[in-house]
Amino acid sequence: MYWYSLLKHLHVTCVVLSISGFLLRGVLMLADSPLRQARWLRIVPHVNDALLLTAALALTVVIEHYPFVDAWLTAKVFGLLLYIVLGSVALKAGRTRAVRVAAWLAALAMFGYVASVALTKDVRGFLAWFGWI
Repeated sequence: MYWYSLLKHLHVTCVVLSISGFLLRGVLMLADSPLRQARWLRIVPHVNDALLLTAALALTVVIEHYPFVDAWLTAKVFGLLLYIVLGSVALKAGRTRAVRVAAWLAALAMFGYVASVALTKDVRGFLAWFGWI
């Protein structure tokens, strides 16, 4: 139980830091701020996300739930991959401001979905709350 509690708290802390950083970088992108090129804003998110992924992988072992075995965890993995792609378009690859803003908003929605799947252990996540699925 000790490892589960430790890893879960580490994972949740990293999630909060990750989305906070993504929100900050998105706001800086919207403001076209030169601060978004700050060295620490290009390094810290990668360090945090590496720690987040490590904690997530360790948690799967501790709780003995695995992607492609447990549907909710598979949904989280695919949601995370889509979140990463959308985030990359929003903060780097989007050619126009409109594309970057749309990708940023879609990434935030995808984050909400992934977090709701994690909280409910249901592939429908927050969509189930609205009776959409």
